[in-house]
Amino acid sequence: MRTPVVLLTGVDAEALAMAMVGLQFDLPGAVAVRHRIDVERGVLRRVVSDVTGVVEEAERDLEHACVSCALREDVLPTLERVARSGRWTTIISHLPVGAQADQVCAVLAQDTRLARHLRVSAVISVVDGGRVLDDLLGEDLLAERGAHAAHDDRRGVAEVACAMVELADVTVTVGAADETSVALLRSLARPGSVVVAGTEHLDSSTLAGQLHHHASTLTWTHPAFEQALPRVTDEGVWRLDLRSPHPLHPARLLDGLEQLGGGRHRSRGSFWLPTRPGRLLVWDGAGGQLSVGDADHWGARTPRTRIVIVGVGAPPPGLREAFESFVLEPDEASGTPWRVSHDGFEPWLGEIRGVA
Repeated sequence: MRTPVVLLTGVDAEALAMAMVGLQFDLPGAVAVRHRIDVERGVLRRVVSDVTGVVEEAERDLEHACVSCALREDVLPTLERVARSGRWTTIISHLPVGAQADQVCAVLAQDTRLARHLRVSAVISVVDGGRVLDDLLGEDLLAERGAHAAHDDRRGVAEVACAMVELADVTVTVGAADETSVALLRSLARPGSVVVAGTEHLDSSTLAGQLHHHASTLTWTHPAFEQALPRVTDEGVWRLDLRSPHPLHPARLLDGLEQLGGGRHRSRGSFWLPTRPGRLLVWDGAGGQLSVGDADHWGARTPRTRIVIVGVGAPPPGLREAFESFVLEPDEASGTPWRVSHDGFEPWLGEIRGVA
């Protein structure tokens, strides 16, 4: 029998610890496996505990103080070892602060050896109820809070926290959260996932079941996601779903990135450029920080542009107009030779390939 694993993710160490302890007492026969990266020492600390107390604790040096090394070298091996012991019925895996659950989910979905013993039953995003807006829309870096996972970790708190909510099967706040904060979480979360204000309202009896469906999660979190979005009905939250079948003009987009990517909101999606027609390009922004990247070939997908922006309060004026100004007009597409060797996006997307 495979042991269900509940994955806890978050950007706040105290909130994560409180959620973990609560679940230990709410889930009969549960064991908690907590990992923490000490960046300065290059050490990964592991503590395994249940309701009787600490079962084991250890430290190990990491070749590189980073999340990938921690998952590969200790998190997954420990989860397998604990499951094979047969001592506990459920594993609560407290991932390192700032670590996404997607790597663990992917490994357990593909590695047949590990999958004989483990299955992800639920992914939980834990958010400090009093800091929801700052964590999901603010400008702080993980490093500024001492929550970075490596010396060169320059990720923003909002970038990481938003992605965690979007990936989660359950999002729960630790402590009270106001209505706007809860509404923002609902607007970012995958349709059908659960948002709970306060760990005391979390139905822990469902967590060891079948809440997590890896394929559905991948579809939702893919940059070229195609799902229709439910209408935003909560006051204080707004969403723009910007779409076009056409590519974006490289020069106009480069000049106006700040118009869509800057500001206190979350934006994500995919786009394409006439200079790189076969490449699916990623748009990933939060809290005024924007990342664009090259994901893959479009493959069987029809190239298109879709950027979804979510925020609170009143939307900044001119967002839709700015987007529409970036879209390539039909006469521009037919009248301009786009087979060029440079388009200005080389620092983010790499060199243009396939130019004669």
